[in-house]
Amino acid sequence: MKSRARYGAVVAAVGMLLAGCGGGSGSGAVAPTAEGVKGHAEGGYPVAVDDCMGVATVFDAAPAKIVTSNASSLELLLRLGAGEKVIGTGFPPGKGALPGELDTQAQKVPVLGRSVIPKEKLLGSGADLYVDVFAATGNMGGMGDAPTEEEFKAAGIRHIHLKSTACASMSKVPAADLSAVEQDIPSLGAVTGTMGKAKELVAGMKEKTDGVAKALGATPDSARPTYFFFDFDAGTKQPVAVCNRQVANAVITLAGARNVFADCDADFKPVSWEDVVSRNPDWIQLGIRNQGSEEADTKAFDEARKWLEGNPAAKGMKAVRAGHFLRIRSEHTTIAGVDNAATVEEIARTVHPDRVKER
Repeated sequence: MKSRARYGAVVAAVGMLLAGCGGGSGSGAVAPTAEGVKGHAEGGYPVAVDDCMGVATVFDAAPAKIVTSNASSLELLLRLGAGEKVIGTGFPPGKGALPGELDTQAQKVPVLGRSVIPKEKLLGSGADLYVDVFAATGNMGGMGDAPTEEEFKAAGIRHIHLKSTACASMSKVPAADLSAVEQDIPSLGAVTGTMGKAKELVAGMKEKTDGVAKALGATPDSARPTYFFFDFDAGTKQPVAVCNRQVANAVITLAGARNVFADCDADFKPVSWEDVVSRNPDWIQLGIRNQGSEEADTKAFDEARKWLEGNPAAKGMKAVRAGHFLRIRSEHTTIAGVDNAATVEEIARTVHPDRVKER
């Protein structure tokens, strides 16, 4: 329970960070400006990428030493084939969190911070690029102080963000598809000179989501079951809802379900169990983070289910009474990445078994 409480504090802090996403001079992101698109197909330079406010950062060559803020940005670089350039990460992936060779590579990356990388360690890392999923804020509260853009510049570090996560709370419209994630990947590919692989990854994602869309057809809302993402690791005293600006909302929507908190114009929001019970979801995803082994994951999923079944209020919900639970790790749903598309397939096969079949 202590580990879940600590993670809950981190989730809350991350939510506040993302809500404050802004742009400063020199701050970058992995979606290119119109000018930056030129040369991407050929993998050429210069490459321009912009931040949440549209301020561009220009790269004249591929970075040589990269630090990543967390497991999702590390995973993208590994999938792109730029893993040998990563010299450190924060929020490292647990052992077995990534498939096959990716996991082997990830475990070799030096860990600069088990959570947010300490400011001094980041600035003294020797990196020439920091790939960040957290919002651009001057103060990171309980998660430590973030370097200012002036400090990044003085240390010779370019600072860019994965916009699908860092800028989510600034979006004017709900996340209904994976286009923001699919823009992050080729933009990061353009920066690192791995554009060919980036296109391949995006094509694989589109194949999955297009297949689900074709199978579902024009499914009316009345035929879309309601869905609640239960973030067990964030704690059980007060649930944290994924709202309509979060990538999980897009994953749930594409899978043919309805996020019960889709009316919340934010990325994350603490709610009450009364709120959850009143929305009475048809399906509940047991959201747990990688625990380090399949056995530990199974135990955590079991604990989440038992908690719902034993809670006087929660056990009366339709999903709990029917045993409608999905065991899908949090990282594949709430963190932008290639696995979002696979999660769309998995949810769709579960809630629409008559329409979406195993490939």
